[in-house]
Amino acid sequence: MMIEELLDEQEALVEVKDLSIQFGSQEVLRDISIDIPAGQTLALLGESGCGKTVLMKTVIGLIRPTMGQVLFDSENINQLTEYQLSHLRLRFGFVFQNAALFDSMTIGQNVAFPLRQHGRFTDEQVREMVYSRLSEVGLPDSVVFKKPAELSGGMRKRVGLARALIMNPELIMYDEPTTGLDPIMSDVINELIIRTRRRNPVTSLVVTHDMNTAQKVADRVIMLMPLTRLEPDEPQIVFDGTFSEMGACRDRRVQQFINGEAGERLMEMRASHLQSS
Repeated sequence: MMIEELLDEQEALVEVKDLSIQFGSQEVLRDISIDIPAGQTLALLGESGCGKTVLMKTVIGLIRPTMGQVLFDSENINQLTEYQLSHLRLRFGFVFQNAALFDSMTIGQNVAFPLRQHGRFTDEQVREMVYSRLSEVGLPDSVVFKKPAELSGGMRKRVGLARALIMNPELIMYDEPTTGLDPIMSDVINELIIRTRRRNPVTSLVVTHDMNTAQKVADRVIMLMPLTRLEPDEPQIVFDGTFSEMGACRDRRVQQFINGEAGERLMEMRASHLQSS
């Protein structure tokens, strides 16, 4: 049985139902419905401004929907109190685009931060867990006492992953995990995402522009379009399937994104400039 078929049989860990997000007069997401089965790695693609990061933040309750709902493990997170939501977030791991490490803390303190905030562990237990997670992401023990500024961008990304894993989350979200990295280090991060899934029963949501990342790590790919480029009755999700199916998709917008073709966009920009002149 194919892995896609196995995942289809899993119950949805995350359910996004008829979701719309609007900030003032600006509509960012419109009528989005997505089910993410437990164990699946979903890559969320789309050009800047299509609402990828907004959707990810809504999944973990950082943004409240204008309409619709988000369920995590069948629980409507929009109906939870802040205390209940804070407790639920212990089941999430978040890898930020720029690692978002605390500059004043050592690497060991950064990785241990969730344990200190939410866990009841002895100093020895914390120490063992920190070293274990750093080892998992390929970092030596010697980084524990360093500050983030002493590490390369790729190493800081790995520290961010180690921190996201420290509480054994059920859902990990990656916000542009390879942005700013060279091709070799990008591939290291991709391999770590794959290894993390193999070692831990985890569901992953990866927001990325990197087609190599989507191809390598994702079981499934969803592509969004900015609402400003759609008619009122057009769906915002323009593709939902595997990466290989995406390559065969006949939708012009999907192919332009895959191939990085800017010709049509440049023509639109030129026409807009002429109109405003």
